Amino acid sequence: MATKGGKQTLSDDVRGQLRADILSGRLLPGHRLKFPVLSARYDVSVSVLREALVRLAEQGLVRSEPHQGFLVTPLSREDLTELTEARIELETLVLRRSVTEGDLAWESQLVAAHHTLERTPYTAQGDHDRVDDCWSAAHADFHRALLNGCANRRLLHMALGLRDEAELYRRWSRPLGDEPSRDLAGEHRALLDAALARDPEASAEALCAHVRHTTELLLSAADRLDQRQPSDS
Repeated sequence: MATKGGKQTLSDDVRGQLRADILSGRLLPGHRLKFPVLSARYDVSVSVLREALVRLAEQGLVRSEPHQGFLVTPLSREDLTELTEARIELETLVLRRSVTEGDLAWESQLVAAHHTLERTPYTAQGDHDRVDDCWSAAHADFHRALLNGCANRRLLHMALGLRDEAELYRRWSRPLGDEPSRDLAGEHRALLDAALARDPEASAEALCAHVRHTTELLLSAADRLDQRQPSDS
């Protein structure tokens, strides 16, 4: 097990904590990341924090502004809309190929991933306004499993890259406002059933509806966020 004896290891540890706090909604989009506050929060030096924030900026989780420091990347309607269009085009293509090309091992992994997702609580224990980190990981694993039957690994890699970008937005959906009634488990079950039935068109339609529904909720959340400025405290 790695220790915190080196600066790089400590920076990685802090980066992981910051990433978790951002993706869980503990640090909301637009929140300004002040070094004195973060140093006290994570008990590290400014230099370690700066290194971690630079890495997170490379991943798109935070933004660096000249003479103003860092802030959590704000939600962008334009970027989310563009990302959704790209995902639907590419992910449905990859899913169609996955459904037709996947073997028995792919089926088994998909069923196992869905089993884990279905039995993992959606919200964190004691905090029903925050999506549980374990659920988020299981959700990502399920969607990767759906696409993993595609034999063209370049296409698969591109599709998964877009999914990683979308995860940033999806994880922010719950803390930003009340979510309308949604049968999320039913959507995932429909995806599983269509994939196991080896029906590429039904699979693509289910995925398209699933992605668009999430985007609609995120855009609604962005509208609410525009009406209030997050606290810098």
